[in-house]
Amino acid sequence: MIVDPGALALAAVFLIPFALAGLALLNVGLVRSRNATHIMMSSLCVIGVAALAYFVCGFSWQGVTGAPGYALRLGGKPWEWIAAQPLFLRGVDWNGSPTSLVAWMQMLSVALAAMIPVGAAGERWRLGAMCASSALFAGFLYPVFAHWVWSGGWLAALGVNYGLGHGFVDAGGSSTIQTMGGLTALVMLWLVGPRRGKYTSDGMPMAIPGHNAVFVLFGCLLLWVGWLGLNVAGAILFSGVDPRRAALIAVNTTLGAGAAALATVVVTRVRFGRPDASLSANGWVAGLAAGSGACAFVPPASAVLIGLVAGLLVPVAIENLELRLGMDDPAGAISVHAVGGLWGIIAVGIFGRFTAPLANTAEFFAAPSSSGQWIAQLIGIATLLGLVLPVSYGVQWLAGRFVPHRVAPEGERQGLDLYELGAGAYPEFMTHTDEFLQR
Repeated sequence: MIVDPGALALAAVFLIPFALAGLALLNVGLVRSRNATHIMMSSLCVIGVAALAYFVCGFSWQGVTGAPGYALRLGGKPWEWIAAQPLFLRGVDWNGSPTSLVAWMQMLSVALAAMIPVGAAGERWRLGAMCASSALFAGFLYPVFAHWVWSGGWLAALGVNYGLGHGFVDAGGSSTIQTMGGLTALVMLWLVGPRRGKYTSDGMPMAIPGHNAVFVLFGCLLLWVGWLGLNVAGAILFSGVDPRRAALIAVNTTLGAGAAALATVVVTRVRFGRPDASLSANGWVAGLAAGSGACAFVPPASAVLIGLVAGLLVPVAIENLELRLGMDDPAGAISVHAVGGLWGIIAVGIFGRFTAPLANTAEFFAAPSSSGQWIAQLIGIATLLGLVLPVSYGVQWLAGRFVPHRVAPEGERQGLDLYELGAGAYPEFMTHTDEFLQR
């Protein structure tokens, strides 16, 4: 069967907006009702700001493989660190070229990554500060790292330059989208602190449930649809995967999400006596995030195992971040996207199969990744935690000096719907306040 890679990638990119809608709904459902409109409005603003920032300069710094870029020579090897494309998407051939597909997909991908911190810092993050943070993320932080991974940068070249497997591999964005977004969420939680009333005077966390579990679970279904497009398009455009492998990518994406959700259902059933809907939803999304990196390079059985581990990690990570580290993350974004994404990066080194052609399925599934692939993936993780995270913190901290991140205490008590937007999501109902919470 002959499949046109460009046509399939184009069709796949059309599905990615479902992921944006799903993440927005999930974040809305996990906050209290008096902040619901603010979260949805913030999602729309973040998408718009991220798209504009990427249009102005983000794509110029990310570029595409083979395009001009700036490189340093270390040890006689080129270390390409940033692209050298024209600003404002000038020079892009819009008549169906691969570059135009990359630009469109990345505009959606950077918007998805920028939306991840919205749920984490929800209920106390100002809309203006959110937009400023998203502009910095989409215009600078994301495109530079994405260039290293997806556009011929030094991480992608670790295989060619140093014989480390195939270089750093990430087919669908476990690192560039998920971990980058999750680490930014971590930065924002450090900067804005916990919600008022979340912790008692002795440091014990209080339960603050979201207001609409149906939104959360329906958001998961939309995310699944969007992820199918994200993984297929990313594998074709960035990893050069044969489009005939699209069915495998879709199967792996579905199995990973399902296995992760079921693992979380079992854990919460054993732990609390009943399955927890919001934690199980987080497990589903963590399975999507973890499975993206290796979605095109593993057999279905490995995809199930990747998802199971992701589903087991989520409740453990959420509990420890909240109880031991004081991280008030209403959406579980750090556990789902950062922890799940990091596990997905590691999973590429453990389970990835790269050498055999697709036509010989038995050989494809039997071909192990080289030992050097492990090192390449670990270098990518070290770069994210040792370089990208501190730089992100510094950039967002500096932005906060000019546009304060946290809303005034009165705004948090009143709810950001009324305080920043002037109207609530449910005007015909009385939304409860936090008077019952301990201070």
